[in-house]
Amino acid sequence: MTDLKTVNPANGQPLKTYPLMSDAELKDAVQSCHNAFLDWRLTSHEDRAEIINNVAKELRARKDEFAELMTRETGKLLAGGKQEIELCAGICEYTAKNGPAELADETRDHPNGERATITYSPIGVVYGIQPWNFPCYQAIRYSIANLMAGNGVLLKHAESCTGSGLFLAEIFKAAGLPDNLFTVLRISHDQSDTVIENDLVRGVTLTGSDKAGKHVGAKAGEMLKKTVLELGSNDAFLILEDADLETAVNTSVMARIFNNGQTCVNGKRFIVTEKHYDAFVEKYTEAMKAIQPGDPMEKGTKLGPMSRTALRDDLHDQVMESVEKDAKILCGGEIPDRPGAWYPATVLVNVKPGQPAYDDELFGPVASVIKAKDDEDAMRIANDSRYGLGGGIISSNVERAEKLAKTYFDTGMVVINGYDIAAPNLPFGGVKNSGFGREHGGFGMKEFVNAKAVSVLAA
Repeated sequence: MTDLKTVNPANGQPLKTYPLMSDAELKDAVQSCHNAFLDWRLTSHEDRAEIINNVAKELRARKDEFAELMTRETGKLLAGGKQEIELCAGICEYTAKNGPAELADETRDHPNGERATITYSPIGVVYGIQPWNFPCYQAIRYSIANLMAGNGVLLKHAESCTGSGLFLAEIFKAAGLPDNLFTVLRISHDQSDTVIENDLVRGVTLTGSDKAGKHVGAKAGEMLKKTVLELGSNDAFLILEDADLETAVNTSVMARIFNNGQTCVNGKRFIVTEKHYDAFVEKYTEAMKAIQPGDPMEKGTKLGPMSRTALRDDLHDQVMESVEKDAKILCGGEIPDRPGAWYPATVLVNVKPGQPAYDDELFGPVASVIKAKDDEDAMRIANDSRYGLGGGIISSNVERAEKLAKTYFDTGMVVINGYDIAAPNLPFGGVKNSGFGREHGGFGMKEFVNAKAVSVLAA
C-alpha cells in the first residue's frame, strides 16, 4: 500500500489519491504534536475555549462545502451531513461554555494538613482512530474534548474520508489552533501500531468494530496506555405491549435507515411483543419497501448508497447466511444492478440466535424483526447480545419505560419513544463488547487527564 484513495460510493468513480507518510514523516509528526502540546498545556481554559468557539464558527461558515465533500466521499445524505456539522458546532459550543468549570481545580479538606487540591492536568498526545460513517463528528467528538483538556491530538481517519480529515485540519487552523496541535496522519494499519508504541503518545481512542477494538486495546494495553473504545452494537428497539403502533413503525424506520443504516446506534433488532407483532411486521415492511435509494445530493432522498462496495457485499453475505439459517426476507435483500455501493431497505423476520441478523452488527439498511412473548421476554432478548451501546423503548407508559431503561436495559444509552444519536450534554458510550469510556457531557474531557492530588500539610 503506497497511497490512500477515495471513491464516490454513489457511482464507483475515484475521487482523489493521497500519498502515505513515510515512517520518518510519521515520527516527525508525532514529535511536532508533542512539542505543540508542551505550549498548549500552559494556556488557560478560557483561551482554549475561545479557540474552540471559533471552531464552531468556522464549521458553520464552511458547512455547505464540508457537507458536499462528506457526501462525495461516503455517500451520506447531503442534508444529513449538514445536520452532522451543526451537531459538531454544538459540541464545540457546549465544550467551550462548560469546559472551564468541568476542568477547574477542586479544593478538599485534608485530614493531616491544611488543604488538598485536585487538578486535572493534560497528559500529552492522544491518538484517535476514527471511521468513515460520520467524517466530521467522529473526529470532533474526541478531539474537541481533548483540546479543551490541554492535550495534543492525532487523527488517523478512515481511508475513504481522508479528504474530510484534512478539511477538518483546515477548519482548526482557521479557528486559530496552534500548528501541529491537531495533526492528520496519512498512514497504514501497520504504521498505526507504531503510533501506539511511540512513548510520546499517552492515550488511544478508537471508534470501530469490536474486532478492531480488541486489536487496538491489546496493543495499547501492552504499552500500558489508557484507551477509550466505542465499538458499535446491534441495538435493540423494544415495542412493548402498550406501544402506539404508528409511533413504533415511524421510529423503527428512522432508527434503521438513518445515515443509510451505517450508525453504531442505529436500531438494528426490533423486538416486538406478540400483541403487536403481525400488525407491526405488515406496516413496517410496507414502509421500508416504499423507501427507494436515490442521489444523496438530492433534497428528498431518504436512502443513499453505503460507503463502499466491499462493506455492501459483507452486509449481503450476512443477510444470505441468515436466510440459509431460516431467516426470511420480506423486502429488499438483493444487490441492485448498477454501479456504486447500493443496497435496498431490507426487512428480515424469523430471526433467531445463531444467525448474523441476531448475533452480529448488520451495518447497513437491514432490519431484524424478532417476536417476543411479552414485555419481560422482549427485555430478555434485547440483553441477549454481546453488545451494549444503545437501544430504544416504545411505550405509552413513559414512567415505566424509564424504569425499565434504568434498571434492566444493559446498554450505555436508551431512547424512549423516538430516535436520537447523540447530544453534547449527555454521555456517549457502551458496555460489554461495545467498549468502554465515555464521550460528551463533560465526561470526555476527563478521560485523558491526570486527576492529580496536591496536598499542603500542616507545618
